[in-house]
Parts: sequence; C-alpha cells; structure tokens
Amino acid sequence: MTLTVWLSLFTVCLLGAMSPGPSLAIVAKHALAGGRLNGLATAWAHAFGIGIYAFITLIGLAVVLQQSPLLFKAISLAGAAYLAYLGFNALRSKGGVAAKLESGQETTVAQSAREGFFISILSPKIALFFIALFSQFVALGNDLSNQMIIVATPFIVDGLWYTFITIVLSSSRVVDRIRSKAVLIDRLSGVVLMLLALRVVVTI
Repeated sequence: MTLTVWLSLFTVCLLGAMSPGPSLAIVAKHALAGGRLNGLATAWAHAFGIGIYAFITLIGLAVVLQQSPLLFKAISLAGAAYLAYLGFNALRSKGGVAAKLESGQETTVAQSAREGFFISILSPKIALFFIALFSQFVALGNDLSNQMIIVATPFIVDGLWYTFITIVLSSSRVVDRIRSKAVLIDRLSGVVLMLLALRVVVTI
C-alpha cells in the first residue's frame, strides 16, 4: 500500500470518526458524566468494535467481489450515496458537533466500555459507512500486510479521536471553543464527504 493510498484511508477514517452521531454522543456523555477514565474506556471499547467491523467488512466484501462484481458495484454505489447523504447533512447542520457534546448520568467504567462497544458494533450507520469506505480499498485486501493496515487504521484513528474528545471534555473551557467552530467543522466535513462519494462513483 502506497503512502498516498494510506493517507486517503486515514482521511476517510478520521472523517468517519469525526462525523457527529450516536458514537460521539456516547463518548461525550461518559467523559462528562464519569470523567476521563470513563471516557477513555468508552473510546477504546468503541474503537474495538470498529476494528471488528473493519475485519468482518473487509472479508465480506472480498467474497462479494470475487463472486458477484455486479453486486459489489451496487453495494459501492449504495455506499457512495450514503457518503453523499452524510455530506449533505453535514453541510446543512447548524453546529452538529457541538450539539452532541451533552452530559449524562454517571456510570461505572465497565458500563461505559459496554456502551461504547455496542454503539459501534450495532450501528447501521457505521455498517453503511464501512461499506462505502472499504469499497475503495478491498482490492488491496489480498495481501496480509495490507489487510492488517486496513483493519488497524480505523481502529487506531477511532480510538485516538475519541481519546482526544475525552481529554478536551476534561476542560470545560474548551467546550465553548469547539461550539464556536462547530459549524465550520460541519461544512468542511460535508464538502470532503461529498467529494469522497464522487470518487467512489468514478473509481468503480
């Protein structure tokens, strides 16, 4: 895998992690309600679920690609449509990032980890996002080292992003700064996601 291809994979994974949704809400809730340890437990349990999803999706798409190219193309187009949908919603969002930074009830570290894992492994949004994401990189999945990179990248990026969120939420002063930039973050994410959707359509 070339550096350019990996940077493309890294960018998609980062934007996926940064996309406002239930995952961000859960990590923020536990970080704010339970403190840094709860937030970190939620973050890395969530990332573990992402890693499992990445592996399952990679293997599944590889089988589909071998057995039915037309079905794979249909899945890729559906994934592209979903990326475009996410991008469109991000462009319309009014501070979606900040809106998800909400506090919640205090829970144990184990409960935080459990919620983080299940919010990732059971999310249809994440499933669709992985279909869109891996359609671009599945052709590289025949090599073991590339498979490891493709699975490890979303796991590490997701874990580090939500670790950052947890650390940020440890300081209440920073929340206001994030809120002030939330609209800009949404707009930039929206444009990039729509461009990625276009790339999927062009490359299949």
